[in-house]
Amino acid sequence: MQIHVIRSGETLTKIAQAYGVSVQEIADANEVPDRNRLVVGQTLVIPTYGQYHWVQPGESLWLISRRYKVSVAELVRINQIQNPENIPVGLRLYLPQKPKQVVETNAYIDPRMTRARSAGAVDKVGEHLTYLAIFSYAVNREGNLTPVEDQPSLNAAFKDRVLPLLVLTNFEEGQFSTEIATAILTNEALQDRVLDQVLQIMEEKGYGGLDFDFEYLGAENRDRYVRFLQKARQLLKPRGYFISAALAPKYRAEQRGVLYEGHDYQAIGQVVDFIFFMTYEWGWSGGKPMAVSPIPQMRQVMEYAISVVPKEKVMMGMPLYGYDWTLPYVQGGKFAKSISPQRAIELAIRYGVSINYDKVSQAPWFRYTDEQGKQHEVWFEDARSVQAKFDLVKELGIRGFYYWVLGNDFPQNWLLIEDNFIVRKLT
Repeated sequence: MQIHVIRSGETLTKIAQAYGVSVQEIADANEVPDRNRLVVGQTLVIPTYGQYHWVQPGESLWLISRRYKVSVAELVRINQIQNPENIPVGLRLYLPQKPKQVVETNAYIDPRMTRARSAGAVDKVGEHLTYLAIFSYAVNREGNLTPVEDQPSLNAAFKDRVLPLLVLTNFEEGQFSTEIATAILTNEALQDRVLDQVLQIMEEKGYGGLDFDFEYLGAENRDRYVRFLQKARQLLKPRGYFISAALAPKYRAEQRGVLYEGHDYQAIGQVVDFIFFMTYEWGWSGGKPMAVSPIPQMRQVMEYAISVVPKEKVMMGMPLYGYDWTLPYVQGGKFAKSISPQRAIELAIRYGVSINYDKVSQAPWFRYTDEQGKQHEVWFEDARSVQAKFDLVKELGIRGFYYWVLGNDFPQNWLLIEDNFIVRKLT
Protein backbone atom coordinates (compact mmCIF):
# COMPACT_ATOMS: atom_id res chain seq x y z
CA MET A 1 0.00 0.00 0.00
CA GLN A 2 1.04 3.60 -0.59
CA ILE A 3 -0.02 6.50 1.64
CA HIS A 4 -0.73 9.60 -0.43
CA VAL A 5 -1.40 13.04 1.05
CA ILE A 6 -3.62 15.31 -1.04
CA ARG A 7 -1.97 18.46 -2.37
CA SER A 8 -3.65 21.54 -3.80
CA GLY A 9 -5.18 20.96 -7.22
CA GLU A 10 -5.06 17.16 -7.12
CA THR A 11 -8.00 15.01 -8.17
CA LEU A 12 -8.69 11.30 -7.82
CA THR A 13 -8.21 10.94 -11.57
CA LYS A 14 -4.71 12.47 -11.48
CA ILE A 15 -3.73 10.41 -8.46
CA ALA A 16 -5.01 7.19 -10.03
CA GLN A 17 -3.04 7.88 -13.20
CA ALA A 18 0.15 8.57 -11.22
CA TYR A 19 -0.04 5.22 -9.45
CA GLY A 20 -1.41 3.17 -12.31
CA VAL A 21 -4.63 2.16 -10.54
CA SER A 22 -8.27 3.02 -11.15
CA VAL A 23 -10.29 5.77 -9.50
CA GLN A 24 -12.76 3.09 -8.43
CA GLU A 25 -10.06 1.12 -6.60
CA ILE A 26 -8.91 4.17 -4.62
CA ALA A 27 -12.45 5.32 -3.84
CA ASP A 28 -13.56 1.87 -2.70
CA ALA A 29 -10.46 1.18 -0.61
CA ASN A 30 -10.78 4.45 1.30
CA GLU A 31 -14.58 4.68 1.22
CA VAL A 32 -14.10 8.21 -0.11
CA PRO A 33 -17.11 10.33 0.97
CA ASP A 34 -17.15 12.48 -2.19
CA ARG A 35 -14.95 11.64 -5.19
CA ASN A 36 -15.28 15.18 -6.52
CA ARG A 37 -14.34 16.92 -3.27
CA LEU A 38 -10.98 16.32 -1.68
CA VAL A 39 -9.25 18.52 0.90
CA VAL A 40 -5.60 19.40 1.19
CA GLY A 41 -3.95 17.18 3.82
CA GLN A 42 -6.45 14.33 3.42
CA THR A 43 -4.75 10.94 3.18
CA LEU A 44 -5.52 8.12 0.79
CA VAL A 45 -4.21 4.57 0.93
CA ILE A 46 -3.40 3.53 -2.63
CA PRO A 47 -4.01 -0.19 -3.24
CA THR A 48 -0.80 -1.02 -5.07
CA TYR A 49 1.86 -3.64 -4.42
CA GLY A 50 4.88 -2.00 -2.81
CA GLN A 51 5.38 1.77 -2.79
CA TYR A 52 6.50 4.58 -5.09
CA HIS A 53 8.68 7.59 -4.37
CA TRP A 54 8.99 10.62 -6.64
CA VAL A 55 12.50 12.10 -6.50
CA GLN A 56 12.54 15.59 -4.96
CA PRO A 57 15.11 18.38 -5.53
CA GLY A 58 18.32 17.69 -3.61
CA GLU A 59 17.60 13.98 -3.06
CA SER A 60 20.08 11.23 -3.87
CA LEU A 61 19.62 7.48 -4.06
CA TRP A 62 21.60 7.22 -0.83
CA LEU A 63 19.20 9.53 1.03
CA ILE A 64 16.18 7.73 -0.39
CA SER A 65 17.64 4.33 0.52
CA ARG A 66 18.12 5.45 4.14
CA ARG A 67 14.60 6.83 4.38
CA TYR A 68 12.96 3.64 3.19
CA LYS A 69 15.59 1.18 4.51
CA VAL A 70 16.25 -0.27 1.06
CA SER A 71 19.80 -0.63 -0.26
CA VAL A 72 21.01 1.60 -3.09
CA ALA A 73 21.92 -1.53 -5.07
CA GLU A 74 18.35 -2.83 -4.77
CA LEU A 75 16.88 0.52 -5.87
CA VAL A 76 19.19 0.55 -8.87
CA ARG A 77 18.31 -3.03 -9.79
CA ILE A 78 14.53 -2.95 -9.54
CA ASN A 79 14.24 0.47 -11.20
CA GLN A 80 16.87 -0.29 -13.89
CA ILE A 81 18.69 2.98 -13.21
CA GLN A 82 21.50 3.61 -15.69
CA ASN A 83 23.24 6.48 -13.86
CA PRO A 84 22.83 6.18 -10.06
CA GLU A 85 24.89 9.34 -9.47
CA ASN A 86 22.53 11.52 -11.44
CA ILE A 87 18.83 10.76 -10.97
CA PRO A 88 16.37 13.33 -12.36
CA VAL A 89 13.89 15.22 -10.19
CA GLY A 90 10.42 13.75 -10.61
CA LEU A 91 11.66 10.23 -11.37
CA ARG A 92 9.23 7.63 -10.01
CA LEU A 93 11.08 5.00 -8.01
CA TYR A 94 9.46 1.69 -7.16
CA LEU A 95 10.09 0.51 -3.57
CA PRO A 96 9.76 -3.22 -2.88
CA GLN A 97 7.32 -4.75 -0.42
CA LYS A 98 8.83 -5.10 3.04
CA PRO A 99 8.76 -8.34 5.06
CA LYS A 100 5.71 -8.62 7.30
CA GLN A 101 5.85 -9.20 11.05
CA VAL A 102 3.52 -11.77 12.63
CA VAL A 103 1.43 -10.19 15.40
CA GLU A 104 -1.67 -10.77 17.47
CA THR A 105 -4.43 -8.19 17.45
CA ASN A 106 -7.49 -7.49 19.56
CA ALA A 107 -10.42 -5.10 19.46
CA TYR A 108 -12.85 -4.21 22.19
CA ILE A 109 -16.51 -4.01 21.36
CA ASP A 110 -19.25 -2.58 23.56
CA PRO A 111 -22.58 -4.03 22.35
CA ARG A 112 -24.37 -1.18 24.11
CA MET A 113 -22.63 1.32 21.83
CA THR A 114 -22.97 -0.64 18.59
CA ARG A 115 -26.43 -2.01 19.45
CA ALA A 116 -27.88 -3.90 16.48
CA ARG A 117 -24.66 -3.36 14.49
CA SER A 118 -22.42 -5.37 16.83
CA ALA A 119 -22.30 -8.47 14.63
CA GLY A 120 -21.71 -6.40 11.51
CA ALA A 121 -18.94 -4.39 13.17
CA VAL A 122 -17.11 -7.62 14.01
CA ASP A 123 -17.73 -9.31 10.69
CA LYS A 124 -16.46 -6.28 8.76
CA VAL A 125 -12.96 -6.53 10.27
CA GLY A 126 -12.84 -10.04 11.75
CA GLU A 127 -10.18 -11.27 9.32
CA HIS A 128 -7.77 -8.77 10.93
CA LEU A 129 -8.35 -9.86 14.54
CA THR A 130 -6.91 -12.55 16.78
CA TYR A 131 -9.13 -11.71 19.76
CA LEU A 132 -12.40 -9.89 20.40
CA ALA A 133 -12.85 -8.44 23.91
CA ILE A 134 -16.56 -7.99 24.67
CA PHE A 135 -17.15 -5.13 27.11
CA SER A 136 -18.32 -5.95 29.72
CA TYR A 137 -19.59 -8.20 32.48
CA ALA A 138 -19.62 -5.73 35.35
CA VAL A 139 -19.28 -6.87 38.97
CA ASN A 140 -21.56 -5.38 41.62
CA ARG A 141 -21.02 -5.10 45.37
CA GLU A 142 -22.65 -8.49 46.02
CA GLY A 143 -20.28 -10.27 43.64
CA ASN A 144 -22.87 -10.77 40.91
CA LEU A 145 -22.31 -10.04 37.23
CA THR A 146 -24.38 -7.66 35.15
CA PRO A 147 -24.96 -9.44 31.83
CA VAL A 148 -24.28 -7.94 28.41
CA GLU A 149 -25.98 -8.80 25.11
CA ASP A 150 -22.96 -10.62 23.74
CA GLN A 151 -24.38 -13.38 21.55
CA PRO A 152 -24.38 -11.49 18.22
CA SER A 153 -20.74 -10.49 18.78
CA LEU A 154 -19.82 -14.04 19.79
CA ASN A 155 -21.48 -15.52 16.71
CA ALA A 156 -19.58 -13.15 14.44
CA ALA A 157 -16.32 -13.92 16.23
CA PHE A 158 -16.76 -17.66 15.78
CA LYS A 159 -17.59 -17.13 12.10
CA ASP A 160 -14.39 -15.13 11.52
CA ARG A 161 -12.10 -17.38 13.60
CA VAL A 162 -11.65 -14.71 16.28
CA LEU A 163 -11.13 -15.84 19.88
CA PRO A 164 -13.60 -14.03 22.18
CA LEU A 165 -12.49 -12.69 25.56
CA LEU A 166 -14.94 -12.04 28.38
CA VAL A 167 -14.19 -8.61 29.87
CA LEU A 168 -14.71 -8.37 33.64
CA THR A 169 -14.99 -4.85 35.08
CA ASN A 170 -15.77 -2.79 38.16
CA PHE A 171 -17.97 -0.60 35.98
CA GLU A 172 -21.07 1.04 37.40
CA GLU A 173 -23.35 3.73 35.96
CA GLY A 174 -20.91 4.78 33.28
CA GLN A 175 -17.74 4.85 35.34
CA PHE A 176 -15.26 2.63 37.15
CA SER A 177 -15.90 2.26 40.89
CA THR A 178 -13.11 2.12 43.47
CA GLU A 179 -15.70 1.07 46.05
CA ILE A 180 -16.80 -1.99 44.08
CA ALA A 181 -13.19 -2.99 43.46
CA THR A 182 -12.40 -2.74 47.16
CA ALA A 183 -15.50 -4.72 48.12
CA ILE A 184 -14.48 -7.58 45.83
CA LEU A 185 -10.75 -7.51 46.43
CA THR A 186 -11.10 -7.59 50.23
CA ASN A 187 -13.53 -10.52 50.31
CA GLU A 188 -12.35 -13.99 49.32
CA ALA A 189 -15.90 -15.38 49.24
CA LEU A 190 -17.03 -12.68 46.80
CA GLN A 191 -14.01 -13.36 44.61
CA ASP A 192 -14.90 -17.05 44.47
CA ARG A 193 -18.48 -16.13 43.63
CA VAL A 194 -17.36 -13.88 40.79
CA LEU A 195 -14.98 -16.42 39.31
CA ASP A 196 -17.49 -19.25 39.54
CA GLN A 197 -19.96 -17.18 37.51
CA VAL A 198 -17.27 -16.21 35.02
CA LEU A 199 -16.28 -19.83 34.49
CA GLN A 200 -19.89 -20.89 33.97
CA ILE A 201 -20.49 -18.16 31.36
CA MET A 202 -17.25 -18.89 29.53
CA GLU A 203 -18.02 -22.60 29.32
CA GLU A 204 -21.63 -22.06 28.24
CA LYS A 205 -20.93 -19.40 25.60
CA GLY A 206 -17.57 -20.49 24.24
CA TYR A 207 -15.30 -17.70 25.42
CA GLY A 208 -11.58 -18.39 25.00
CA GLY A 209 -10.23 -16.16 27.74
CA LEU A 210 -10.88 -13.70 30.55
CA ASP A 211 -9.76 -10.07 30.36
CA PHE A 212 -9.65 -8.10 33.61
CA ASP A 213 -10.39 -4.40 33.21
CA PHE A 214 -10.44 -3.19 36.80
CA GLU A 215 -9.63 0.53 36.85
CA TYR A 216 -9.33 3.30 39.47
CA LEU A 217 -8.22 0.79 42.09
CA GLY A 218 -6.09 3.11 44.20
CA ALA A 219 -2.87 2.17 46.00
CA GLU A 220 -4.76 0.25 48.68
CA ASN A 221 -5.82 -2.38 46.13
CA ARG A 222 -2.49 -2.78 44.34
CA ASP A 223 -1.41 -6.06 45.96
CA ARG A 224 -4.97 -7.32 46.40
CA TYR A 225 -5.53 -7.08 42.66
CA VAL A 226 -2.47 -9.19 41.90
CA ARG A 227 -3.69 -11.87 44.33
CA PHE A 228 -7.12 -11.86 42.65
CA LEU A 229 -5.47 -12.39 39.27
CA GLN A 230 -3.41 -15.24 40.71
CA LYS A 231 -6.58 -16.89 41.98
CA ALA A 232 -8.18 -16.55 38.55
CA ARG A 233 -5.13 -18.08 36.93
CA GLN A 234 -5.25 -21.11 39.22
CA LEU A 235 -8.88 -21.66 38.24
CA LEU A 236 -8.75 -20.95 34.50
CA LYS A 237 -5.33 -21.92 33.15
CA PRO A 238 -5.73 -25.67 33.81
CA ARG A 239 -8.92 -25.44 31.71
CA GLY A 240 -7.04 -23.91 28.79
CA TYR A 241 -8.25 -20.31 29.02
CA PHE A 242 -6.20 -17.18 28.40
CA ILE A 243 -5.95 -14.50 31.09
CA SER A 244 -5.24 -10.88 30.24
CA ALA A 245 -5.48 -7.47 31.91
CA ALA A 246 -6.05 -3.94 30.65
CA LEU A 247 -3.78 -1.47 32.43
CA ALA A 248 -3.57 2.32 32.64
CA PRO A 249 -0.67 4.04 30.81
CA LYS A 250 2.21 4.57 33.25
CA TYR A 251 5.66 6.06 32.75
CA ARG A 252 7.14 4.69 35.97
CA ALA A 253 6.34 2.23 38.75
CA GLU A 254 5.31 4.74 41.42
CA GLN A 255 3.21 7.03 39.26
CA ARG A 256 0.73 8.96 41.39
CA GLY A 257 -3.04 8.94 40.95
CA VAL A 258 -5.90 6.57 41.73
CA LEU A 259 -5.94 5.41 38.09
CA TYR A 260 -2.30 4.34 38.16
CA GLU A 261 -1.40 3.26 41.68
CA GLY A 262 -3.43 0.05 41.66
CA HIS A 263 -1.71 -1.34 38.54
CA ASP A 264 1.63 -3.05 39.19
CA TYR A 265 2.99 -3.72 35.70
CA GLN A 266 5.72 -6.13 36.77
CA ALA A 267 3.66 -8.19 39.23
CA ILE A 268 0.67 -8.44 36.90
CA GLY A 269 2.94 -9.32 34.00
CA GLN A 270 4.13 -12.37 35.92
CA VAL A 271 0.55 -13.65 36.28
CA VAL A 272 -1.30 -13.00 33.02
CA ASP A 273 -0.69 -14.23 29.49
CA PHE A 274 -0.69 -10.73 28.01
CA ILE A 275 -1.51 -7.13 28.89
CA PHE A 276 -3.51 -4.50 27.01
CA PHE A 277 -1.73 -1.21 27.77
CA MET A 278 -4.21 1.65 27.35
CA THR A 279 -2.02 4.01 25.35
CA TYR A 280 -4.78 6.47 24.46
CA GLU A 281 -6.88 9.27 25.97
CA TRP A 282 -4.16 11.87 26.42
CA GLY A 283 -6.52 13.92 24.33
CA TRP A 284 -9.86 13.18 26.00
CA SER A 285 -13.38 14.57 25.89
CA GLY A 286 -13.00 16.63 29.09
CA GLY A 287 -9.47 17.84 28.41
CA LYS A 288 -7.86 20.38 26.10
CA PRO A 289 -7.62 19.68 22.35
CA MET A 290 -4.70 17.40 21.50
CA ALA A 291 -3.94 14.05 19.90
CA VAL A 292 -5.69 11.08 21.51
CA SER A 293 -2.59 8.90 21.19
CA PRO A 294 0.53 11.04 20.66
CA ILE A 295 3.55 8.97 19.66
CA PRO A 296 6.02 10.42 22.24
CA GLN A 297 3.71 9.56 25.15
CA MET A 298 2.92 6.13 23.70
CA ARG A 299 6.63 5.42 23.30
CA GLN A 300 7.33 6.47 26.89
CA VAL A 301 4.69 4.07 28.25
CA MET A 302 5.77 1.22 26.00
CA GLU A 303 9.45 1.60 26.85
CA TYR A 304 8.64 1.43 30.54
CA ALA A 305 6.30 -1.52 29.95
CA ILE A 306 8.88 -3.64 28.12
CA SER A 307 11.43 -2.87 30.83
CA VAL A 308 9.35 -4.79 33.39
CA VAL A 309 7.08 -7.06 31.30
CA PRO A 310 8.27 -9.59 28.68
CA LYS A 311 7.74 -8.23 25.16
CA GLU A 312 5.75 -11.32 24.20
CA LYS A 313 3.10 -10.24 26.72
CA VAL A 314 2.80 -6.61 25.60
CA MET A 315 -0.13 -5.35 23.50
CA MET A 316 -0.17 -1.63 22.60
CA GLY A 317 -3.47 0.24 22.55
CA MET A 318 -4.72 2.25 19.57
CA PRO A 319 -7.86 4.41 19.20
CA LEU A 320 -10.45 4.04 16.46
CA TYR A 321 -11.81 7.52 17.15
CA GLY A 322 -10.99 11.19 17.55
CA TYR A 323 -12.59 14.20 19.22
CA ASP A 324 -14.30 17.38 18.05
CA TRP A 325 -13.82 20.21 20.59
CA THR A 326 -15.87 23.40 20.60
CA LEU A 327 -13.57 26.39 21.19
CA PRO A 328 -12.56 28.14 23.29
CA TYR A 329 -11.72 25.21 25.53
CA VAL A 330 -12.76 25.86 29.13
CA GLN A 331 -11.76 23.41 31.84
CA GLY A 332 -14.92 21.84 33.24
CA GLY A 333 -16.93 23.12 30.28
CA LYS A 334 -18.58 21.35 27.38
CA PHE A 335 -17.08 17.94 26.65
CA ALA A 336 -15.71 17.17 23.19
CA LYS A 337 -17.71 14.92 20.88
CA SER A 338 -16.23 11.54 19.95
CA ILE A 339 -16.09 11.03 16.18
CA SER A 340 -14.80 8.37 13.80
CA PRO A 341 -11.85 9.10 11.47
CA GLN A 342 -14.24 8.84 8.54
CA ARG A 343 -16.56 11.43 10.11
CA ALA A 344 -13.58 13.76 10.64
CA ILE A 345 -12.82 13.66 6.90
CA GLU A 346 -16.47 14.37 6.13
CA LEU A 347 -16.34 17.45 8.40
CA ALA A 348 -13.20 18.78 6.73
CA ILE A 349 -14.84 18.35 3.32
CA ARG A 350 -18.13 19.88 4.46
CA TYR A 351 -16.47 23.03 5.77
CA GLY A 352 -13.75 23.16 3.11
CA VAL A 353 -10.77 23.27 5.46
CA SER A 354 -7.30 21.83 5.05
CA ILE A 355 -6.03 19.08 7.32
CA ASN A 356 -2.82 19.74 9.23
CA TYR A 357 -0.41 17.09 10.53
CA ASP A 358 1.44 17.50 13.80
CA LYS A 359 4.85 15.89 13.31
CA VAL A 360 5.59 15.64 17.03
CA SER A 361 2.45 13.78 18.10
CA GLN A 362 2.16 12.18 14.63
CA ALA A 363 -1.54 13.02 14.34
CA PRO A 364 -3.81 14.99 11.96
CA TRP A 365 -5.96 17.93 13.08
CA PHE A 366 -7.96 20.84 11.68
CA ARG A 367 -10.23 23.70 12.69
CA TYR A 368 -13.56 24.73 11.24
CA THR A 369 -16.36 27.20 11.99
CA ASP A 370 -19.88 25.80 12.16
CA GLU A 371 -23.20 27.34 11.04
CA GLN A 372 -23.64 29.03 14.42
CA GLY A 373 -20.28 30.74 14.10
CA LYS A 374 -18.61 28.53 16.70
CA GLN A 375 -15.03 27.41 16.08
CA HIS A 376 -14.08 23.77 16.47
CA GLU A 377 -10.80 21.85 16.70
CA VAL A 378 -10.68 18.22 15.59
CA TRP A 379 -7.95 15.67 16.32
CA PHE A 380 -8.29 12.21 14.81
CA GLU A 381 -6.41 9.30 13.22
CA ASP A 382 -5.45 8.83 9.59
CA ALA A 383 -3.19 6.55 7.54
CA ARG A 384 -0.05 8.47 8.57
CA SER A 385 -0.77 8.31 12.30
CA VAL A 386 -1.62 4.61 12.08
CA GLN A 387 1.57 3.85 10.17
CA ALA A 388 3.59 5.70 12.83
CA LYS A 389 2.03 3.46 15.50
CA PHE A 390 2.66 0.32 13.44
CA ASP A 391 6.28 1.37 13.03
CA LEU A 392 6.53 1.65 16.82
CA VAL A 393 5.08 -1.85 17.25
CA LYS A 394 7.65 -3.26 14.83
CA GLU A 395 10.52 -1.34 16.39
CA LEU A 396 9.70 -2.59 19.89
CA GLY A 397 9.10 -6.18 18.77
CA ILE A 398 6.07 -6.64 21.02
CA ARG A 399 3.29 -9.25 20.84
CA GLY A 400 0.91 -6.95 18.98
CA PHE A 401 -1.69 -4.24 19.38
CA TYR A 402 -5.39 -3.70 20.03
CA TYR A 403 -8.17 -1.19 19.48
CA TRP A 404 -10.70 0.72 21.48
CA VAL A 405 -13.40 0.49 20.17
CA LEU A 406 -15.21 -1.20 17.23
CA GLY A 407 -18.10 0.64 15.64
CA ASN A 408 -16.13 3.61 14.26
CA ASP A 409 -15.51 3.56 10.50
CA PHE A 410 -11.81 3.68 9.59
CA PRO A 411 -11.15 1.66 6.42
CA GLN A 412 -7.55 2.86 6.02
CA ASN A 413 -6.53 1.23 9.29
CA TRP A 414 -7.47 -2.27 8.17
CA LEU A 415 -5.76 -1.83 4.79
CA LEU A 416 -2.55 -0.89 6.56
CA ILE A 417 -2.73 -3.94 8.84
CA GLU A 418 -2.68 -6.06 5.69
CA ASP A 419 0.29 -4.10 4.37
CA ASN A 420 2.37 -4.32 7.54
CA PHE A 421 1.54 -7.54 9.34
CA ILE A 422 0.41 -11.12 9.25
CA VAL A 423 -2.30 -11.52 11.90
CA ARG A 424 -2.05 -14.74 13.87
CA LYS A 425 -5.25 -16.75 14.16
CA LEU A 426 -5.67 -19.19 17.07
CA THR A 427 -8.88 -20.91 16.01
